[in-house]
Amino acid sequence: MIRPLKLSGAFHVPVMLEEVLDVLVWNEGGIYVDGTVGGGGHAEGILGRTTGRLVGMDRDPEAIAEAQRRLAPFGERVELVRARFSEMEEVLKELGIEKVDGVLLDLGVSQHQIEDPERGFSYRQDGPLDMRMSMCGPSAEDVVNRYPKEELERLFREYGEERSARRIAEGICRAREKAPIRSTGQLRDVVLSVIRSSMPHKVLSRTFQARRIEVNDELGELRKGLDAGISLLGRGGRMAVLSYHSLEDRIVKEKFRRWREEGKVELLGRFFPSPEEVRRNPRARGAKLRAVEKL
Repeated sequence: MIRPLKLSGAFHVPVMLEEVLDVLVWNEGGIYVDGTVGGGGHAEGILGRTTGRLVGMDRDPEAIAEAQRRLAPFGERVELVRARFSEMEEVLKELGIEKVDGVLLDLGVSQHQIEDPERGFSYRQDGPLDMRMSMCGPSAEDVVNRYPKEELERLFREYGEERSARRIAEGICRAREKAPIRSTGQLRDVVLSVIRSSMPHKVLSRTFQARRIEVNDELGELRKGLDAGISLLGRGGRMAVLSYHSLEDRIVKEKFRRWREEGKVELLGRFFPSPEEVRRNPRARGAKLRAVEKL
């Protein structure tokens, strides 16, 4: 039975919510894992369509706090854990859960993280060079000021798919010889001073994306998380993954293809946000939803 949803809050607007729920939720009384619970938008939708249990995970303590607030009405049906989604096997083992009916991974950066200048995720606002989703460990400032030129160039070329990777790396190295680069505004000015582009905002986006991926080991986490998720799914269980750039989507696509060839899953399709959703929520632009069902 499909229940109407009444979603609350503006910590983060969930992307492709109805599409996610339609493809993920199949057992009304089942157990679902939201490996990137964020502000709880998708989790709230899953709980609204089911009578079962949800385990929400996130490495960001601010996200966990917001999810606790938003999901409080669901009481004991919700278990929230501060952890990386690559650790979901260990988390669920501690909770006494062996198999689940669905796993959701939303690989996007939350609206709150982007808009809070203290988190350092955006070049549009000046703030500390942080970018740590977990808010602990080495930061983007460490990457920018300590990595050798060759490593910075590799990072921008591979993770940002940026043609000006060498020029940007050289510019950073010259600038930090004079003084450490400590803010997003400083880094933005360095990048703009060395590139030749009619669309500088795209270069900045790719440069900041590369550092974020490196600081949070996002691609390594994704590979581990996909393997953990498929191992936890029972027969008929479903996995849905929202990706936002080609590096992520390539990994998801390849994993799903390999599992299908091995006879582990059936592909449920690839989905995109509607034009109406993109107009309402520009951050949905570029999103891709892929899903599989375990055989």
